[in-house]
Amino acid sequence: LVRMQFLQILSRKLGSLEMLFQIQFCQKQFPYTYLSTSACVYSKKKKGNSYEQVDQEKYKNLVHSVTSYKTSAQTPETILEEDNFLYGPPGKHRPPIKAGTKTPKNWVPLINPSKRILPLSSDSNVPMKIGLQRTKMPSVTRILQETLSPQQVFYLERWKQKMIEQLGKEGFEEYTKNLFLQGELFHSALESIFLSEEKAAKEQGEDDVVAGYLSSVEHVLEDISEVKALESGVHHETLQYLGLVDCVAKYRGRLCVIDWKTSEKPKPFLQNTYDNPLQVAAYIGAINHDANYDFQVRCGLVVVAYKNGSPAHPHFMDPDLCSQYWNKWLLRLEEYMDKN
Repeated sequence: LVRMQFLQILSRKLGSLEMLFQIQFCQKQFPYTYLSTSACVYSKKKKGNSYEQVDQEKYKNLVHSVTSYKTSAQTPETILEEDNFLYGPPGKHRPPIKAGTKTPKNWVPLINPSKRILPLSSDSNVPMKIGLQRTKMPSVTRILQETLSPQQVFYLERWKQKMIEQLGKEGFEEYTKNLFLQGELFHSALESIFLSEEKAAKEQGEDDVVAGYLSSVEHVLEDISEVKALESGVHHETLQYLGLVDCVAKYRGRLCVIDWKTSEKPKPFLQNTYDNPLQVAAYIGAINHDANYDFQVRCGLVVVAYKNGSPAHPHFMDPDLCSQYWNKWLLRLEEYMDKN
């Protein structure tokens, strides 16, 4: 009878579950099975689904994509369609052109395909020395100086101002004058060495400023042979520019245009030599298109000598590297021609 009353009360009124338990539990002890059943059914609130609280009408597409992802996997075709919609067809999006790959408008090959190579003559062991033509054609040095990049101009001007602060204006002028003089003496000493006047050159360099430079390049001179030109003028017949080549000789068996440079600071890498590789490439192209020279050159060498006698840094330029710098030189030449 008590049980019947309990069920009737429970079915009629859904009041506080806690109150029901307090009332009935105080009146009479019930079997464990009923208490456990009631506790399991009514003591814990059912966890609600968080998605049921979402305004499904408002976020219908989002709810659908979340709840039905297993049946909406993309296929390669749908991925391609989506990619085309977002980024356009593949043909319209080519990779950007790398810096430095710009092609000159007036492109001329580094190697002259129409030049005849004459057989070696009996006096071929005598280095050529052609005088520099005095014409209206610009020199390689002038072209490079007038086409410096803004960054190069900035660093050059900053170095100049720093030196003027340290030495004064007159002191800086004297410093640059001595640098040019040292360079001229160094080139003259090398020329004497290549003309088998090694003893006279060494005597000349024992007590003056070139002694350190000669000691610096001593290990490089061991790899040089068959000198073909020394301090010789060249001009490009097609592109109309000229220059004075320091040396054309074989370096480790490969014919090169050799440019001798002096420096007070170490320059262990080719990029440390700034525009010197472009100068070498310009001379190579000029020789190959100059009728005065019965040979062609494909390689270059920039040798940086040091006043303190530390070993010089020889920077070899193979044909591929020469071709790269040749294209850069043509762009600088084009820029100069446009300005003038």
